[in-house]
Amino acid sequence: MHNLAHYDPKLRERNVTAMAHGSKQDAEIYAEFSSNWTELSYQAQLIRAKMQNLEIQDIIDEDGINLIPPGEYREQMMKTRIGQFFFRISVLNSYGNRCCVTGLSKSDLLIASHIKPWKVSDERTEWTNTSNGLYLNSLHDKAFDRGLITITQDFRILISNAVKDAEMDDRTREWFMSYKHRQIYLPQNVHGVKRRVT
Repeated sequence: MHNLAHYDPKLRERNVTAMAHGSKQDAEIYAEFSSNWTELSYQAQLIRAKMQNLEIQDIIDEDGINLIPPGEYREQMMKTRIGQFFFRISVLNSYGNRCCVTGLSKSDLLIASHIKPWKVSDERTEWTNTSNGLYLNSLHDKAFDRGLITITQDFRILISNAVKDAEMDDRTREWFMSYKHRQIYLPQNVHGVKRRVT
């Protein structure tokens, strides 16, 4: 890992030094996997399964995957599930296990949300890329997905007029609106974060 860190431009920006002279193969491995997060997460889980003397499907905690006949479709489904797991854990760690809006740290109420929606994200570079994620509580996740809130270029929360005009009691409105223009809790890798701008 120390060899591969030599080629990471994000670490270089932060003046984090690694081995001064990585090998040609280190450069090739870094180039291959840094542009394909989905494959990286899948290969990592294959290694993990092998080290634990398990089959890859045993790593995936999903009922029904074993019901799919072996073949290309099943492997693609496993890659997708592993990628989703990798994305959630990576985003969770990036935001220090707390909602980036409220600071809530109750994990069963939090969701790793894609900034650029999953269905229009690039499978290789965006599906599992942490910089395409926010860690949000369930309410703010739904509001974000529906465009009722967004994050500006300077990491501040904007709230749509649709929320302001929605029917709700005064205390709930006051609570929701109290986040307007507040800065989110920043991820550790703030420079790589993509933003959905209104």
